[in-house]
Amino acid sequence: MRALLWLLVLFVLATLLALLAGNNQAVLTLYWSPTRAIDISLNMAILLLLGLFLLGHAVMRGISSLIQLPKDARRWRIQQKERALHGHLLDAMSHYLAGRFSRARQAGERALRQEESLNGQQADPRDNVPAAQRLPYSTQLRALTHFIMAESSQAMQDGAQRDQHYAQALQAAQDTRTDIGVETREGIQLRATRWAIEDRQPAVALERLDALPQGTGRRVLALRHRLKAARQLGNTDLALDTARTLARHKAFTPEAGRVLVGRLIVDQLRSAFDLDQLQRIWMRLDREERAWPEVALAGARQLVSNGGTAAQARAWLLPVWERVAAGEETLTSTQRSAIVAALEPGLEDIDGDWLQRIEAAYQRYPNRADMQYLMGMACMKRQLWGKAQQFLSQATHGLQDEPELRRNAWRALAELAEERSDAAAAQQAWKQAALVR
Repeated sequence: MRALLWLLVLFVLATLLALLAGNNQAVLTLYWSPTRAIDISLNMAILLLLGLFLLGHAVMRGISSLIQLPKDARRWRIQQKERALHGHLLDAMSHYLAGRFSRARQAGERALRQEESLNGQQADPRDNVPAAQRLPYSTQLRALTHFIMAESSQAMQDGAQRDQHYAQALQAAQDTRTDIGVETREGIQLRATRWAIEDRQPAVALERLDALPQGTGRRVLALRHRLKAARQLGNTDLALDTARTLARHKAFTPEAGRVLVGRLIVDQLRSAFDLDQLQRIWMRLDREERAWPEVALAGARQLVSNGGTAAQARAWLLPVWERVAAGEETLTSTQRSAIVAALEPGLEDIDGDWLQRIEAAYQRYPNRADMQYLMGMACMKRQLWGKAQQFLSQATHGLQDEPELRRNAWRALAELAEERSDAAAAQQAWKQAALVR
């Protein structure tokens, strides 16, 4: 459609030109001294002037092209060198990703030599175009090349070359006067932190992380590095705070974050060397964290080992026991059995409230072996021998997957048999306890 419109426009212009030129009878007279005169039509004069203008324009364009030809050739050579530079850099990245670290360093060296040659050619004073306008990202490119070579050196366990290229990469990134230069420098520093973690130098990693700007230090990648360094250093407090921050930022799945934080809390509780420190650690925990089974168990066991009372240990286990008594399906049988085993040592001085809790849980789940075991041990501590034997006998049939509790149940039955002077039953019970694996 557009071509048809242009064709119509050309026909209209040709028609108008034919009408104007065909009816134009004007004559142009040129007087030539002294007595000569030249008569030409006005149309011819216009055509001659137009032809002279086009000829002059063509001559000027030709001269300009001849003058510009050396500069164009120079620009072409610069373009070819720039393409070669990019090719070497891409080769270095490809070799690094493929695990060919020696070849990656060689390609990086070629890229650096090409960049130096390119900058030397751009510095020619005969060139009117400033070098900064031709390759404005030269410093950033040099920083990335040194970074790839440093990464390759790290993979080859060449610490000297790695540190050298790392320093040159930082210097090149600092020379880049743009926002992307700042990002490049911070990214290189973060990668250097990972190198320190890989080399089992957590103190160096934390020092480099502390040197980062505040905003960069709060990034998920920086927090992950801080967590790894803190765990390598054995700084459980720092690792726990960092893990909580990562969990809030949703750096892990909810379950993975809970497991990680739970393990760190358990490590922190186990590191308490006295009762006061253990209680301070416990009070700093959230209510939700105290209700986690592994945390409550670790805290109660550490409390007893540090001289705490069984009543206080039961208080720490109460939130988890309520979940056990409610039959919460998120708790595994191993966790329920561990809670029962943790409550067993203090059954001799258990108060009425706890006894009611145990009886209520048994009445709600009378067929559960762990409840039968706990009721049996409670009755045994209160010298209710008949009920204890009944509950423990029932429990031995259901504790097939819990060897520790099953072994303890047979031992308790053996002691009960000895208490009533039944040597045959006691011997049989001791034999069953010894056979539990």
